[in-house]
Amino acid sequence: LLHCWDSSILILMHFSFITAAHQTIDDGQFGIQNGLNCVDSGWLTCQTEIRLRLHYSKVPPVSITKKKFKNSRFRIKLALEGIEEEEDDEEEGEPSPSSCHKMTPTLEISVISANGYKSRHSQPECGYGLDPSQWTEYSIHTMDPDNLELTFEFFEEDLSEHVVQGDAHPGHAGTACLLSSSFLEIGKDNGVATLPIMGRNSRQTIGKVRVDYLVIRPIQGLQCDMSSSFTKYWKKRGALNVGHRGAGSTHAAKIRENTIASFKSAANHGAAYVEFDVHLSKDDVPIVYHDLTCFIKSEMLYFLICFVCCSDLLDDEDEIDEHQPFPSLSQIFQAIPEHVGFNIELKWICQMRDGSWDGNLSSYFNMNKFLDIVLSCVLQKGGKRRIVFSCFDPDICTMVRQKQNRYPILFLTQGISDRYPELMDIRCQSTQIAISFAQSENILGISGHTEELLKNLSYIADAQSKGLVVFSWGEDNNDHENRRKLREQGIDGLIYDR
Repeated sequence: LLHCWDSSILILMHFSFITAAHQTIDDGQFGIQNGLNCVDSGWLTCQTEIRLRLHYSKVPPVSITKKKFKNSRFRIKLALEGIEEEEDDEEEGEPSPSSCHKMTPTLEISVISANGYKSRHSQPECGYGLDPSQWTEYSIHTMDPDNLELTFEFFEEDLSEHVVQGDAHPGHAGTACLLSSSFLEIGKDNGVATLPIMGRNSRQTIGKVRVDYLVIRPIQGLQCDMSSSFTKYWKKRGALNVGHRGAGSTHAAKIRENTIASFKSAANHGAAYVEFDVHLSKDDVPIVYHDLTCFIKSEMLYFLICFVCCSDLLDDEDEIDEHQPFPSLSQIFQAIPEHVGFNIELKWICQMRDGSWDGNLSSYFNMNKFLDIVLSCVLQKGGKRRIVFSCFDPDICTMVRQKQNRYPILFLTQGISDRYPELMDIRCQSTQIAISFAQSENILGISGHTEELLKNLSYIADAQSKGLVVFSWGEDNNDHENRRKLREQGIDGLIYDR
């Protein structure tokens, strides 16, 4: 089998070989190996991916002010246009260097709900109607991310009729236009744009649409290759023991959590992997610590980890105090034996359903910058170590999958919980929709909260039947009987203290 790379698609090629006896030996069907479909998406090389999303996480995405359409339901379709710029005349047959890098933008749509998903397909003729329980997402691949015109077309439907996708044309009611250059002008790679919906036959505004956007850029200055890829690879075995914050959270262990001493202790006591959280310091160094904030008891002072300068903490990379807090990710790679696997949780802020944010931070680092720095460190220092990323933020999971092809990622989910406040993002609100999201993004799997898994043990087999790996996390994992129940269900990994 020959692995071939063409910008963003990984293909298993099909060849027939002619032997000395002139026999044709057929080695299989294109894209199929051992009965499995092996055609898979690759990673971003020089193109950018733009995601536009319509959903009901916070408020309905469409708000209508025109009385004529107050009781209307709409289907929405996204149209994609490049803004053409005239070029100087060129000799026939001699393309300019810039034209060699041009690629026609592609547009696909995904729909995700707790009941399943339909990923990366073309839109129906008049688009889809929106549903409060689903996440609708448009994916655009382009070489020119700052030069696109993105137009949402609104088609009216009769509320008295059942919505059937792809049926006869409903009436075209209006359009809303978004220029991709606005992302660059705002200076953020993720956010919300509110667009006016202009009536089809007048210049009047009939309402507005709220569009989430995410811009995923390739890692700068670092090239991935085809030498190895584990983004969807998992060798089935018994449940892995994963040391939570090393040997355990500070209240459950004698050694300070998230220190080199804690990770070594966990490894010495049988942990196949150690789990820890990675932040970015103010001076752009990946550091290991659990919370977004830190409390200094002697000074009665809270401070945000993202305001810490790592140079103030780490004087000499060669002299490592194994008990010091805030070790750098680089120090962890240097100090922990390579046979110990890493479950690296990428720390990102989450918004609660009540509108509040982790650490009272409504904004954080630029997502691409944060991930490029952390991923570059891991890709350069990972060696032969087994590494799995995880994150509670589904966009971070998506970006890790798109930016590199070496390491897998698990979507962390608390599901429906009595212990934690409900999260704003629809994709975070249940284990079932987390499973659909993981399938849609073709990531390794999920890391579910034990509280919900113990109430719904069938979720484990359901996720695994869909090709996903399942870890579990939470204080309930510290109970031996709970771990036994989860092992009996075939759980792939258990994250717990001690």
